Amino acid sequence: MTGPEDRPYEPARRVLTARVTPDPVDVDELARAVADAAAGAVVTFAGVVRDHDQGRGVTRLEYVAHPDAQDVVERVVADVVARSRVDAVACVHRVGTLAVGECALGVAVSAAHRQDAFAAAALLVDEVKAHLPVWKRQDLTAGGHEWVGSA
Repeated sequence: MTGPEDRPYEPARRVLTARVTPDPVDVDELARAVADAAAGAVVTFAGVVRDHDQGRGVTRLEYVAHPDAQDVVERVVADVVARSRVDAVACVHRVGTLAVGECALGVAVSAAHRQDAFAAAALLVDEVKAHLPVWKRQDLTAGGHEWVGSA
């Protein structure tokens, strides 16, 4: 008898979302979007604003994107999909001013198996952080702010 594992794996059927937006990121919504009856795993990641960086208090972040950021996130997601065994992917990076606890980067990946979903989600987060032309300004609790390289 032939089961699903015996079939050759097809590339991701859907890149559902790859965007840079000023709108709040809802990771649960991304997870629902990638859910599929053929997927045995849905992995999500929420990169949230924390209240500290390198021992200093942070009150909020402002993310600013290069005009090419949308094109870059689309290419990054397409590249990760091409290199992974996934069914569907959604990736959203927020820009604008975010308070502590708000989601800056949301990722959801579905795949037949958990190992593939975890690996693709981790790779996608790493690639977005390495290549997306987004910078952040940290407002510090002690006063002042600083710009930090790419997000």
